[in-house]
Amino acid sequence: QVQLVESGGGLVQAGDSLRLSCAVSGSIFSFNPMGWYRQTPGKQRELVALITVEGNTNYADSVKGRFTISRSSAKNTLYLQMNSLESEDTAVYYCYARGRTYGREYWGQGTQVTVSS
Repeated sequence: QVQLVESGGGLVQAGDSLRLSCAVSGSIFSFNPMGWYRQTPGKQRELVALITVEGNTNYADSVKGRFTISRSSAKNTLYLQMNSLESEDTAVYYCYARGRTYGREYWGQGTQVTVSS
C-alpha cells in the first residue's frame, strides 16, 4: 500500500523560504518520476517540479531559479526547497509519484502554502 505524506507548508511572507517534505512508503527508487504539483481554487493542478531516478529535473518556468527538488534515499523522502517565495506561489502543494512496475500514479493529501505580501 503506497502512501505519500506531505509536510512543511505554512504561512510566510514574500521573500521567505520553506522546505516541503514528502515521506514515501518504501524505496523512492520504486517510483519514476516523482514530483510536486500545486493547485489553487478553480484551477487544475499544475506541475511545479519533477525528478527522475537518474536525477534529471524539470521545473515550471515560474519557479526556475527559486525552487529546488531533491530526494533522500536514506529517508525515503522527496523535498521541495522554495526560496524567494511570492504571493503567486500560494497554493495547495501535492506530492506525486508514478510506480515503475505497473505505472500507477499516487498523490499525497496536500499541504497548504500561503505567502502574504
